[in-house]
Amino acid sequence: MKFAALATFALAAAPALATRGYTHRPNRLAKRFTSTNPSVTTDGSVCTVTPLGGGADDGPNLLYAFELCSSYALINLPGYYTVRTVLNTSLTAVEIRLGGAISYVPDISYWSPASIYLTYQNATTYWFFQGNGVTFHGGGTIDANGQAWWDYYALNPNAGVAGGSSRTFARPVPLTVGNSTDVVIEDLSIINSPFWHNFVYQSTDVTYNNIKIHSVSANASAPAANSDGWDIYRSAYVTVANSTIINDDDCVSFKPNSTFMTVENLYCNGSHGISVGSLGQYYGETDIVANVYVRNVSMNNAQNGARIKVFGGSNDTQSVSGGGSGYVQNVTFEDFVVNNVDNPILLTQCYDTSTAQCEAFPATLTISDVHYINVTGTASGAVANGTVVALECSAECTNITATGTHIAAAGNATAQYLCANIASEAALDFNCTEVAI
Repeated sequence: MKFAALATFALAAAPALATRGYTHRPNRLAKRFTSTNPSVTTDGSVCTVTPLGGGADDGPNLLYAFELCSSYALINLPGYYTVRTVLNTSLTAVEIRLGGAISYVPDISYWSPASIYLTYQNATTYWFFQGNGVTFHGGGTIDANGQAWWDYYALNPNAGVAGGSSRTFARPVPLTVGNSTDVVIEDLSIINSPFWHNFVYQSTDVTYNNIKIHSVSANASAPAANSDGWDIYRSAYVTVANSTIINDDDCVSFKPNSTFMTVENLYCNGSHGISVGSLGQYYGETDIVANVYVRNVSMNNAQNGARIKVFGGSNDTQSVSGGGSGYVQNVTFEDFVVNNVDNPILLTQCYDTSTAQCEAFPATLTISDVHYINVTGTASGAVANGTVVALECSAECTNITATGTHIAAAGNATAQYLCANIASEAALDFNCTEVAI
């Protein structure tokens, strides 16, 4: 009941999105498919998959349907599908209606080596979803049954740098939209993920609308680690809107080379924030995040609110913990409400980097043109001395502005605003306390 109530709150004022994707109109097409698989029935260009039931693997039948009906088709998935087979699909002009659920079996021994490897931060995926002009919707659920993964990880912490996965204990992403253009994902729930819930990988024009994400562990000693709502990598023109995210890591994270991003009308709970980054992790690589607009976010009971995280520099040519170059430019957080958040506004160029390293090797990835407009609410008090804003650059950050900032420290503390190497503090609507990096 609590989750349903939160979803209603997040979507109450949601505007209609200008989406494309694909809506199937079978009466306009002469195309007809013929199936030789008894679990896949066809009616002209409409294909329906019937679950096997009894815990049997529906993965091969799903793959058969996606191959048979891979263009100018409607694929109906009305039932409950058990999947223990990696899904790798490529579609053109297809509408998918998931009215039931896809449930990945919690078999670490199978999925950890078998899931599709995506290189960045050792991410892997259950389903690599490639398409051009595709809509995936229907009110159904993708359940990754992550509790087994969270429990194992709590006893055997095996991760990459900065919360990445590892090659020996891969934690798959339930749905990766990769090498795609003009894809709409809407009206779905994605729950219980072992790792990030959604990964947008090398894609353009991807829209997520009315998505419900929920990953909360039943075991207090085994949290849902690294359960980001979205991670976006080497992609452009991505929109995430009108959605509810209850998890234990970033609500949305813009990874390297994400440009023209829009995030609006989100309710986040238990989050690590809306995060630009982490960036600059790999020595000699260029990371860019530019033209990002975040609006109307409710961030609750979270570690961070509006966050930008960049690694410090490095003189180690093999470094995987700093030394990358590039820039963060033209990022706006507007109408951003925080409630019980540790770091309501956090900008750092020393993410996951020691102070000594940052002092010796300031970040070589620059930050400029970042605008905070109407960030309001309350801090949790978890950060000492009433700190509500920290803008801490190891190299100078330029054109950082803030207007309409009203963030209360916890209890009766006086709000503190910490700054380091901010080029023009006059563009901020609060008085900075200078700190060493």
